[in-house]
Amino acid sequence: MKFRPCIDLHGGKVKQIVGGTLSDSDRAALKTNFVADQPPAYYAAMYQRDRLYGGHVIMLGPGNEAAAREALSTFPGGLQIGGGITAANAKYWLDQGASAVIVTSYVFEDGRIHGERLRELVAAIGKERLVIDLSCRKRGDHYYVVTDRWQRFTEVVVGEESLAYFASFCAEFLIHAVDVEGRCAGIAEDITALLGGYAPIPTTYAGGVRTLADLQRIKELGQNRLDATIGSALDIFGGSGITYAEAVAFNRSAGG
Repeated sequence: MKFRPCIDLHGGKVKQIVGGTLSDSDRAALKTNFVADQPPAYYAAMYQRDRLYGGHVIMLGPGNEAAAREALSTFPGGLQIGGGITAANAKYWLDQGASAVIVTSYVFEDGRIHGERLRELVAAIGKERLVIDLSCRKRGDHYYVVTDRWQRFTEVVVGEESLAYFASFCAEFLIHAVDVEGRCAGIAEDITALLGGYAPIPTTYAGGVRTLADLQRIKELGQNRLDATIGSALDIFGGSGITYAEAVAFNRSAGG
């Protein structure tokens, strides 16, 4: 298990946003935990210095392309890229320096899996450079994949069957527990345990991490099979729960 860093981009700036509050139709609902004074290259250079490979750059809406290219060019081959990725532009982002592309909304249509688009992506770049984002929210007893900036529920339940299906198209999963994302109030233990039990490929969990104890809990519940992302709790993003230095040390102690 290791810590994977992130660079979330909104309006061309590095930000930390509370999960599920980003919406085109209700901008007043947006809750932002942090807006960086530093450019994306500052964070990318830091991650490169500390050899933190496999982190992700996420473009939250339009107007983030230049900022994303800046991050990727600073740490070529070290960061994945997501946000608006399609079969038509996936190779472009790999050419800009991304190690892999991350897709979610593009492979769903009207709440259902769009299998043809999955096949187009694999044909365009190969499954080894594709990460599928199955970020989810809980409804009743199950977690459902959510798309369109985490606002729209699909019909897809995150479980053994769906994880096995998507794993046939990609090399990794990125899964945010949206209900706790950005709240620094603790992880979603049920989905963490589910992923630890059923995810058949490398998987990064994100959502609610607030202290080093939460990283240890992910390690336990995830059977040492999940990586983890930390956002708003980190001191480099204005948080007070975990210092960036502690997260880097966690990786080194875990052999990550």
